[in-house]
Amino acid sequence: MAQAVANKRYRAMHRFARLSPRKARLVIDLIRGRHVNDAQDILRFTPKRASQVIEKVLKSAIANANEQEANVRSLWVAEARVDQGPYMRRWRPKDRGRAHPILKRMSHIIVEVEER
Repeated sequence: MAQAVANKRYRAMHRFARLSPRKARLVIDLIRGRHVNDAQDILRFTPKRASQVIEKVLKSAIANANEQEANVRSLWVAEARVDQGPYMRRWRPKDRGRAHPILKRMSHIIVEVEER
């Protein structure tokens, strides 16, 4: 009886990225489950600020796979997610001595690639 060999996954993360997770998820949803060459093309031509950061994380995951001597031509984006990180609270002065909070949000971007 043959055993199923699990494909090895190669991961890259960017923690505390100064992006809103909600806006970054719009971009990360475009590349999930795609071949890495297609994902890089999509990110290169997406006019959102988050696409540049996610492209760097994807390139790092590909470089990690190459370092472990994986076949780079057969890599797919196995998992791509954006988690919410901490946020910085800033205060905006308002009328009559009041202040309203401004939340500067951060993201944790995780991209995993695997061979197929």
